[in-house]
Formats: sequence, structure tokens, C-alpha cells
Amino acid sequence: MQTDADRKDAEPTVLTQGLYLYCIVNGGQEVNFGKIGIEENEVYMIPYEDIGVVVHTCLPKAYKSENAKTVTEWILAHQKVVEKAWKKFGTVLPLGFDTIVKSGESVSAEQNLMKWLKENYENLKSKIKRVRGKVEVGIQIFWNPTIIAQDLAETNQEISKLKEEMEKKPPGMAYFYKQKMEQALRKALDEKADAFFKGFYGRIRRYADDIRVEKTKKVDKSKQMLINLSVLVHKDKIQPLGEELAKIKELKELDLRFTGPWPPYSFVAPT
Repeated sequence: MQTDADRKDAEPTVLTQGLYLYCIVNGGQEVNFGKIGIEENEVYMIPYEDIGVVVHTCLPKAYKSENAKTVTEWILAHQKVVEKAWKKFGTVLPLGFDTIVKSGESVSAEQNLMKWLKENYENLKSKIKRVRGKVEVGIQIFWNPTIIAQDLAETNQEISKLKEEMEKKPPGMAYFYKQKMEQALRKALDEKADAFFKGFYGRIRRYADDIRVEKTKKVDKSKQMLINLSVLVHKDKIQPLGEELAKIKELKELDLRFTGPWPPYSFVAPT
């Protein structure tokens, strides 16, 4: 397995080096960003026509380490470079961590990259056009299931009726009614969660160019994630989207988290 020390070897020759790719940008000029890359590598841009790739020179090996802190630092450095290019050029297609173009026996990594850019130029331009002027934001909506269940127990007719009947029954029968009530409550919670999702998704969709529904994550017993969305939105619609989210947050049963804006990580697949 490669160690961190392996990357401190002597500089590779042109035909033994690789290129670490950060993102594709909407610009075709040569730019040097300085030593801001992973492990303070010098980051620069390789242009092709009117687009370019932000890169640093590296060994043709994956960035692997048994040290979790080191890997986290690499990922954060990758993201910072992408954000730097995003702020400079306005539109980027982020590439995943550890995307490396290698050299061949008689072909440099840069020559291989240029070949790839030529073959994929029209596709890349189309993707750049799709995300131009747009950003990614994250929207997570939470509720407290205990509070919602208490409210349903008081307002849902079926549950209220079962509760009344349970209180009138002897212990053996009461246990049976309690099970029925809990089953009805779970069903009502599922229906309310589904209604919340459809309603909020529809309200958010009016401002979005695209939405990805992500997996919900566990928080704690008092806070359950109902909705986890990655949203592609035009910069001009961020404010009205924020105003809509503020209205949703006013509902006493709910809490909301808004993150971003970021480059459109979830909405591009340039390779």
C-alpha cells in the first residue's frame, strides 16, 4: 500500500507523472492558482478551446492513507480548490476526489488529458451550459415525532376513538386496544410524513432547476429528518427560495437546515 512518504519522492519525469484533476471550468486561459492544492501542490489550469481543467502534477498513484485525518485534509483541500475556481470563473464542473489522468508509455498525462477533452468537448460544453449561473444548496427538514404523535393522538378521529375505548376496557382488552392504537398512530405518522414530503417538495420545486432526493440521516430521538434534498437553483432564485423556506420553518412542528451555496457537485458527471 502506498504511504504518505511515497509522495515525497523525487519529481517524476514527464512520461511518469500524472495529473490530478479538480474541475472543468468555463474559461480557456492559462491560470496559476499557486500552492493551494492537496499537500500544497501548485495548482494551475490547462486550457482547451474555451474551457479548461484545474490540475496539479502528481505521481500516477491514488491518494491513499491509513490516517483518516490525512484523507480528510486531502478532501477539504480538493473542495477549497474547486471553490476557488468556482469564484473565479463562475461556472465549474467539479470532479470527484482522486481523479487522476496517467501518462502512457510514450504519451504524457497532459497529452492524454487533451485527447479526452477533445473527445468530450461538446458534452462538457453542454453540461457547463446546464449549470451556468446556478448553485447547489442543501435543504433538510426535521420534525419531532413525539410531539407529532401527541398531536395526532388528540386530533385524529380513529386514534381518539380507540383511546376512549381502551380507557373503558379491562386490562386484558385494554392491551389489545393499545396495540391497535399504536398501529393506527404509526400509520397516521407515515401518512403525515408523506403529505409533508409531497407538499414541501412541491413548494421547493417551484424555485429549483433540479432536485436530488438524498437519503435521510439519523439525528436523535427528539429530531427526525423528514426530507434531505440537494437542490440546483439559479442564483436569482436563492432569495425567493429562502423566503419560501422561512415560511415552512414557521410551522411549530418543524425545524429546517439550509446549507450552501456550493458548486453543483451533485448535478454534474463530466466523465
